[in-house]
Amino acid sequence: MSTATFFMPSVNLIGDGALGQAVNHVSESGFSHALIVTDKPLVELGYAGQLQQALAAKDINASIFDGVQANPTTGNVEAGLAILNKNQCDFVISLGGGSPHDCAKAIALVASNGGDIRDYEGVDKSARPQLPLVSINTTAGTASEITRFCIITDENTHIKMAIVDKHVTPVLSVNDPFLMKNMPASLTAATGMDALTHAVEAYVSTAANPITDACAIKAINLISDNLANAVENGSNMEARNNMAYAQLLAGMAFNNASLGYVHAMAHQLGGFYDLPHGVCNAVLLPHVQRFNSRVAAVRLTEVAAALGEEVQGLSPEQGADRCIAAIERLARQVGIPAGLRDLKVKEEDFAELASNAMKDACGLTNPVQPTHEEVVGIFKAAF
Repeated sequence: MSTATFFMPSVNLIGDGALGQAVNHVSESGFSHALIVTDKPLVELGYAGQLQQALAAKDINASIFDGVQANPTTGNVEAGLAILNKNQCDFVISLGGGSPHDCAKAIALVASNGGDIRDYEGVDKSARPQLPLVSINTTAGTASEITRFCIITDENTHIKMAIVDKHVTPVLSVNDPFLMKNMPASLTAATGMDALTHAVEAYVSTAANPITDACAIKAINLISDNLANAVENGSNMEARNNMAYAQLLAGMAFNNASLGYVHAMAHQLGGFYDLPHGVCNAVLLPHVQRFNSRVAAVRLTEVAAALGEEVQGLSPEQGADRCIAAIERLARQVGIPAGLRDLKVKEEDFAELASNAMKDACGLTNPVQPTHEEVVGIFKAAF
């Protein structure tokens, strides 16, 4: 039997008031100057300024880099690194969802290892730990605040690079549902479906183990019970809190069981067309699982049960169909576009997207490996 390794930050704060506890924790760590990596909407909401003031009250300086794009790029990394070096920052704070977290990881990794972020594409390419990273989450989906995954778009090729490295795991993650209260419904839906994708892909993964299974199934159950409520009423703090737990559990699952072809394909759509990652995942998820059901029908039946479906007496094939139907129903309920056509994806690009997805899938743990023709076929089915 192979050895299983479980990665996540050493300290994880979750729940109402977690942000205040995080500032206290940082003040006890001996840091002097933070680079806050965020985006302009969170600056406009006042979150970045409030964090800067809270740090100042603890005698910690902070510089803000708010140039992170929705799909962070190599240029974003270079710009943030320049601010970090200019101000001699000794640690990094990411504030936001997956985009600021991934950009901050890339900045912190290059800051301590040198070179260019492109040098670290692949698995465990770095020699040294990144600068200490504190990740403060404002969405309930990506779980990038706890993972060893970092996705950066190469501006020259428009390909999303997957950096999977134990050295990009943050030292502290913060999930305070109060920070998620102002998420718009569309972002709540997209990030929630991203979390569902993480959990499902981890559960059918060839690297799944009892720990990741437990995390994935509970995440699926919580998402099924709470995502629609959080989308319908963003002020429903019980739903927000449960979605914060759900996305963290899903992150714990995929951070250790890895992901599959939904993400390999979604990364290419996001990089090629600059599309929201969670929406791409949501559109592709049922179609990839329909492909996977040829070998993972029993596991997908168990996912159906976690989604609240009655599966007693069903064959594995029927249970997998019930799972896929439930995923599609939830996606419709929270307003996810019906297909790639609605996202302005072009059918003539499928062959190139499929080739890039197969390169991105190296090291991922899909239960069955599709051919190029089959990946094109999945894109067509999702069109």
